Amino acid sequence: MSTEQSAPTIDAKTLETAADVQVFDIKGEKIRFGDIFATQKTIVVFIRHFFCGNCMQYVAQLTTIREEALKEAGTKIILVGCGDWKLIGNYKNDTEFKGDIYANPDRKLYDTLGMISNLKSTPGGEEKRSYIKRGLLSITLYSIRRGPLKNPSHIGKQGNISQLGGDFVFGPGTTCSYSSRMKHTEDHVEVADLMKEAGVAYP
Repeated sequence: MSTEQSAPTIDAKTLETAADVQVFDIKGEKIRFGDIFATQKTIVVFIRHFFCGNCMQYVAQLTTIREEALKEAGTKIILVGCGDWKLIGNYKNDTEFKGDIYANPDRKLYDTLGMISNLKSTPGGEEKRSYIKRGLLSITLYSIRRGPLKNPSHIGKQGNISQLGGDFVFGPGTTCSYSSRMKHTEDHVEVADLMKEAGVAYP
């Protein structure tokens, strides 16, 4: 498994820098990233871009997490994408994700937290993550239908297609108890493992 459990790898200075980065909410209003998890443990999933079909499959698994389990753990889940904030509404509708979604189009947050860029898929001989249900052709067509075909005005606003994401547990306060940075385009940490790290009962 290509996960990185790395509370020690995110030093205090990096966390402070990341916390001060401004992200956009669904209304286009700026919010300090650190304010999102200042008072509550928060699972932060950085998707690749707003047209990424693989990430949509991952978010579909996130929607199966019980609200009661999150409440019992005093935890919330949010998403961050690297595209234009104007795509958040459609992404929320398409994925039926109930939590908040934010945009970081300049990718400063991605860079600060050490996320990388490439277009590699799962290496040969390595088992694909369980959320990857579709083949390359199927997911490509799915991404096109959900993205540029459905909303042609959004073409070019989805975010950098080579940007990789990651999965983190922040807060409360400027703390990070878990991090996993994607090494390729199909590398979000398993939802069950992420919930275990966050102390959330799953399924």
